[in-house]
Parts: sequence; structure tokens; C-alpha cells
Amino acid sequence: MKASNKPAKSANAKVSRRDFLGRTAAATAAFTIVPRYVLGARGYTAPSEKLNVAVIGAGGQGRHNTNALLQHADVQVTAICDVTEQADYSRFYYRGVAGRGPVKKLIDDRYKSKPATANYKPCAVHIDFRKMLEKDKSIDAVLIATPDHTHATAALAAIARGKHVYCEKPLAHSIYETRMVTEAARKAGVATQMGNHGHSSETIRLTVEWIRDGAIGDVREVHAWSNTGLDWADYRVKRPQETQPIPAGMDWDLWLGPAKKRPYHIAYAPYNWRGWWDFGTGAIGDMACHNMDPAFWALKLGHPYSVEGSATNINSETTPFGSIIHYEFAARGSMPPVKMTWYSGGLMPPRPEELEPGRQLAGGGNGILFVGDKGKLMAEGWGGSPRIIPENKMKQYKRPAKTLERSKGHHRDWIDACKGGKQPHGGFDYSGPMTEVILLGNVALQTKQKLAWNGQKMKAANSDNAEQYIKPQFHNGWTL
Repeated sequence: MKASNKPAKSANAKVSRRDFLGRTAAATAAFTIVPRYVLGARGYTAPSEKLNVAVIGAGGQGRHNTNALLQHADVQVTAICDVTEQADYSRFYYRGVAGRGPVKKLIDDRYKSKPATANYKPCAVHIDFRKMLEKDKSIDAVLIATPDHTHATAALAAIARGKHVYCEKPLAHSIYETRMVTEAARKAGVATQMGNHGHSSETIRLTVEWIRDGAIGDVREVHAWSNTGLDWADYRVKRPQETQPIPAGMDWDLWLGPAKKRPYHIAYAPYNWRGWWDFGTGAIGDMACHNMDPAFWALKLGHPYSVEGSATNINSETTPFGSIIHYEFAARGSMPPVKMTWYSGGLMPPRPEELEPGRQLAGGGNGILFVGDKGKLMAEGWGGSPRIIPENKMKQYKRPAKTLERSKGHHRDWIDACKGGKQPHGGFDYSGPMTEVILLGNVALQTKQKLAWNGQKMKAANSDNAEQYIKPQFHNGWTL
């Protein structure tokens, strides 16, 4: 064999962690076969190593998620990316301030306070996630908590580089974007999780197990609701005409991303974006991923064949204060057809006659009601506290054995998957199709039509007008 003229690599040459793990895994495979989670398969972090996570979106929800990641000793939050230096969330349930500055301080202070990490490298700060992902090769995974209209661009940029992805709900801003993210993640084989944390609760598992056990018989009707929708009502009729100064430390063009250009106004950021079609997905996008989730799981729902909606104020700029959306699903195996109705903005289903006087419909402002041919079951928002009604039936019900795998925690399940463990049940293969159905409700509101839906093709057979909402245009040079 002809000798190579290439110089031999020095024994002191730098070897990246990923290269080292790859070589170690290859060498070890010659002697024995071990699961990928033992050594850390290609693209996965070995259990003995820290998972390097970058947080994209450091607003109120980003700060909340960062705090959750900091509770895990085998995670290192190495980078923060946000277009805003600091914003005041004191009006909202997040409270306090957030942004890349305050969240970086949160991270650095936490690690400095721990002896094992006292000498760690300070958290890096970025404004543009595209540049961050291109520059920082040490990132193993990203957590995305940006406004809805940039979920897909951030997720796809990360997936294209083999990064594991946790993305806040809804998974994307449109049906088409959601499908693209779901398919890209599946093809790349990365670990995924959507941020509907109730999916990892014990109570949603009880709900699913009881429904499938036949606690209330065959379910043909479901009602889910949220009082969300009025929260963003400050500027909810037409676009503000005045221009306000862009806050110091904010890159407004990057915040807009693929949305059409418009001047900055506090009506959009840091929080009210949820109520604007160009940026958010309204009450159903915000809360149905929580409150309709038990139905999707328990009843194995796929694509509906029709959807129709009505609302208090439908216009081209802002999402409605309140809405009612009707979905119809075909039979699934032995499960009968189902009609599911969504309510928002304080609208509620009729009070069940089985509910005792003086007793509140579960959850009050957030909840779900299953109507079976042998009874009714209600649960709070996020699938919490399921109860068969009336209460005497609940007391008589013999609970079945637990059949569903229990969660170690919403973030924990994803972290373990990033290290080669099992994909979380709430990964994109589950949450992607659910998000598509949820966002279809908005398409029905915007077209003001009852849509005949072909989910596989992402087409409304009876509406050419629907296409602009199924697959919105991107602007300012942004693409998927």
C-alpha cells in the first residue's frame, strides 16, 4: 500500500467533544453493543456530560424556562439570544423584568453561587439566533420562547444544524410552518418537546386512562375553553397610527422577522403581540395546546374533516376577544365520531345538568368537558384534576390500573432525550399534528367559512381564500 504523504496529526492536536465521543463509540462497538444513551450517539450528549443549551427568546416565558433548566445539574445554559435587552413584565403574570440582560444575570448569578461551577465561562449573549447558531458550535440544544411568528424560523435553523429543540406552544405560527418543523425534526432525528407542560402531568394521564377505560362510555362530544383573549385588549380594533420610539437595546427589525414592516409600538411588544395576526395566534393558539390536549390524547384525534368558527370581532389585524370554534372528527377504529367545540374570551359551554348546585364547572376560566354515552367527565385547564360528575359517580368509579408511562418532568424528559433517551410523548410527532388542528380554527375564523378540510394535503376543498392563512407569506428576506 502506498504510504500517505500527509503529515501525521500531532498527539496534542485539539479534538472536539463530539469527535472524541464519535471515535470512542466506534472503537467500543468493536467489542460490544451498547445503547446510544450509554456513550452518547452521534448528535446526542452522553449522560455523564453536561448538555449545552442556548435559550432563544428571553422574555417572560423564556425567563421562566431558563429558571427551570437551571434546576438540572447536568444542563449548562451557555447562551442567551434575544432582540431585547430588557423589558418590563410587571403588568403580566410573569412579573418583573426580562430580556437578554436580566436573564444573563440570572444564569451567571446562579452558576457563580454553586462551588462546582464557580469558575465557569460566563453565559454568551446574542441578538440574532442565526448568527449564534452559525458561530457557536458547542451548542447541543436550543429552547425557543420567542413570539409565535418566529418559532418556525428558529426551530428550523437549529434542526438544520442537528440541534435538539424545545419550542414553546403553539409549535408555529401557521399550519404550513408547523408541518415543516415537524417533518424536519423527524428527518433529523433530534430530540423535541413542545412547551405545553401540562402534557407531562399526572392528572392528564389519569384523564386519558379513565376515558380509555370507558369511565363515561363512548365519547362523541367534547368542550374545551379558556377565558384568555381579553388580556391583550388595549389596542384591539385597529393598528395604532402613531409611532413610538424603539426602546433602547431593542432591534425592532429582528423582532419583526418575517412579518411585514411596521413602526414600533407598545401595542405589539413586549406582550400584546399574541392579539395580532401577524405575530400571534390568539386565545386558541395560546391556550388550546393546554386545554384541548387531553382530548387529542385520550381520543386519538387526527385531522378533522370540517371546522367552523364565529367570533365577537373578526378583522384582518387582530384576533377576536371571544370565539366559538366547532370541529368534527371521523371515527377512529372502534372510537366513534367526535364533535369538539372550543370557547374563548369568557364564553363557556352550557352548564351540565349533572353538576351539583353551587359547584363550579372544572377550572373556571380554563377547562375541558367530555360527554360520553354513560356520563360526563370534567377537568381543569392543562388537564388538571379530572372528575366524573356528579360526585357520587366519581366515588363509585373503580379506577383502572395505571397503563401510561409517567413523566419525570416536562424539561427532564426532553433533557434525557437529548442524551439519547426515549423521545418525550409531547415531542413534535405528537404536538405538531395537534398544533395544526388548533391553528385550523384560526383559518376558519379568518375565512368566515365552514371549511371542508383535507389534513394530509393541508387544503380546504371549498375555499381558495384559506391558502393565504394556511401558508402565509414571509417578508424582509426571511425564509423557512
